[in-house]
Amino acid sequence: MDDVSSQSGKATIDYAAPATPTGEEAGHRSLEEIHGSISVPDHKAGFWRQYRAFAGPAILVSVGYMDPGNWATDLSGGAQYKYNLMWVVGLSSFMAIFLQVCSARLGIVTGKDLAQACRDYYPRWSRIPNWLGTEVAIMACDLAEVLGSAVAIHLLFPSIPLFWAVIITAFDVLLLLSLQSKGMRFIEAFILVLVLTIGSCYFIELFVLPKITPSFGEIGAAMARPGFTNPRTGGFDLGMVYVAIGIVGATVMPHNLYLHSALVQTRAFQKDDLSIRRAIQINTVDSVVALSIAFLVNSSILVLAAITFYGKKTVITSAGQVIDLAREGQDWIQLAYLTLDPLLGTAGASILFAIALLASGQSSTVTGTLAGQVVMEGFMHWRVRPWVRRLITRLLAIIPAVIVIGVRGEKAVNDLLTLSQVVLGLQLPLAMIPLLHFTSSKRRMGKFANGAILLTVGWASCALITALDVYYLFFKVIPDFFHGG
Repeated sequence: MDDVSSQSGKATIDYAAPATPTGEEAGHRSLEEIHGSISVPDHKAGFWRQYRAFAGPAILVSVGYMDPGNWATDLSGGAQYKYNLMWVVGLSSFMAIFLQVCSARLGIVTGKDLAQACRDYYPRWSRIPNWLGTEVAIMACDLAEVLGSAVAIHLLFPSIPLFWAVIITAFDVLLLLSLQSKGMRFIEAFILVLVLTIGSCYFIELFVLPKITPSFGEIGAAMARPGFTNPRTGGFDLGMVYVAIGIVGATVMPHNLYLHSALVQTRAFQKDDLSIRRAIQINTVDSVVALSIAFLVNSSILVLAAITFYGKKTVITSAGQVIDLAREGQDWIQLAYLTLDPLLGTAGASILFAIALLASGQSSTVTGTLAGQVVMEGFMHWRVRPWVRRLITRLLAIIPAVIVIGVRGEKAVNDLLTLSQVVLGLQLPLAMIPLLHFTSSKRRMGKFANGAILLTVGWASCALITALDVYYLFFKVIPDFFHGG
């Protein structure tokens, strides 16, 4: 029987896995300090009462779909290829919804996050390789947060060089500690405000300002015509595959699959069949809503980048300043504030974009740290203080950023951001395959195993992403390596 008790106003719950764990597996929980910390009304309560209690994990996860890495890949896609990679944004968002739904189901039904399931159900020798691969993905993601936050600091304080702005990001551990001290609900509310602010700005610019209104017919045609044909040359472009993998990696982030399966366990719900089914239904709705908002934001960034930059040598701001795109080196993330220039003016656009980018990077830092705790505790049963975990991850991300910016200069930021997202895309199958394996197993999930739709879409997504990775690896990475780049 499950034991539900109330201590200091917080409900806690002991989860039982389908097969009773033994030995070192017994009693181990990731993120134990927030496990079962949020009360949930009985499954007979009204939908909105339950939704308010369950809503939150998908919002936290959605931040990873709107972090600086997403902005960089969407900006690159729109600026270089107009709307022709919009289908990748749509498809990757569609796949992300199904995969995050599977992740939530795993945590709800088994009481294990994905890392714990891999540790408990796969051979012992696989633990360290799986953990190290996931850590690489988290560091790649944190590299994006470093660069995004550094660009934001540089925009807010132009006198601070980008190199030193990168160093300053090491101190974001202080923000992490202040947020975590306020509790899970405060973090979720903070991130929700951020998401709505960014979404509102882009919505107004796309649908309210008449001179910015894009050609929705052209966008629709691009989404309905998938492929990698360069709109300028009319031929196949391997560079589009590179940006596409970056978009996929920035959208379907591997560490989010581990994190979501742990965050759903912060809700203290009963473990009878009706309560589990209700939890699955509400978390599915939560995932669809949160990730649909993320899709709209990412689409808006790509569309506005296409309108602002595609096919242009210069951009004239609302203040009359002429921006030479060739001289600026097409480092799109540092020019992205120009997409908001018609709405807010040059100064206002620069400030708001910098604040949004900084907040996006910092909120992604919070979720990235939580994901790091989940994979370290889940795979290895190692526990460290969150600020220590944050500091180590951030320092490992700062090193490549400092080296590249020191050698290539400040114009290398967008390339480094895109590369970090490609690393995420290449690592993604290592998280997707175990997730789909477990959630499709009746032995692990019982009657809550994936149905026909989740099975079909999930494995099709996995096959498509893996095929893209393999294609790019063999036709771009390996040839460039043996031919000197």
